[in-house]
Amino acid sequence: MAASTRGMSFRLCVACAAAVLAALSALSPARAQNAVDLQLILAVDASGSVDTTRFELQRKGYVAAFQDKQVLEAVRAGANQSIAIAMFQWTGPTLQAQIVPWTQVKDQASAESVASLMATTPRRLFGGGTSISGAIDYAMKWFPQSPFKSERRVIDVSGDGSNNRGRPAQRARDEAVAGGVVINGLPILAWEPDLDTYYKGAVIGGPGSFMIVAKDFETFADAILKKMILEIAGRQPIRVGKR
Repeated sequence: MAASTRGMSFRLCVACAAAVLAALSALSPARAQNAVDLQLILAVDASGSVDTTRFELQRKGYVAAFQDKQVLEAVRAGANQSIAIAMFQWTGPTLQAQIVPWTQVKDQASAESVASLMATTPRRLFGGGTSISGAIDYAMKWFPQSPFKSERRVIDVSGDGSNNRGRPAQRARDEAVAGGVVINGLPILAWEPDLDTYYKGAVIGGPGSFMIVAKDFETFADAILKKMILEIAGRQPIRVGKR
């Protein structure tokens, strides 16, 4: 090969390498924007035992939580000062409905936007059994679709009954935990007084997992607010028990 040809090939390689580095540099800000402290999926019970009044109490609780300054303070305390959340309603093994797609919460405007979407989106499911396993399996499909990256991934399951449809909740829970996901719970004791015991053994799991118990739907708002603050901050309650 002639010296001039070798020189041209070398210069071409250098130019290509420079182009690749430039492209990677251009992409890095976008990647940084997608970094969040937590990816949190909220799974909301819409089974037959949750009548219209009870469902509205749940809805108002979630809306109030995202409007509460304590939640935003917890978000801003993280390294990236932002989290990503998604929400769906669930009942039977294959009955789930998206309410909030993956959305970044980083300031009051984004938190209010999420709260508004929760407040205005109608209930989409009515009955069909109680499949906590179906809810967990459905949530696990969302993480690969997320445009965000985080060290912590959490599924937050709230409900007023134990699993009575689909595969055992324990199996779904164990597979999710093996995949690096933490599952927290918010059992509502309106129908099953010992539901917290069931959640402890069959639903929650993973490092730092916990549950906050609501004795009824009227206390749901207080429970979800406390739970959201702890989840976002990456902490556990000092003591877990019936409220």
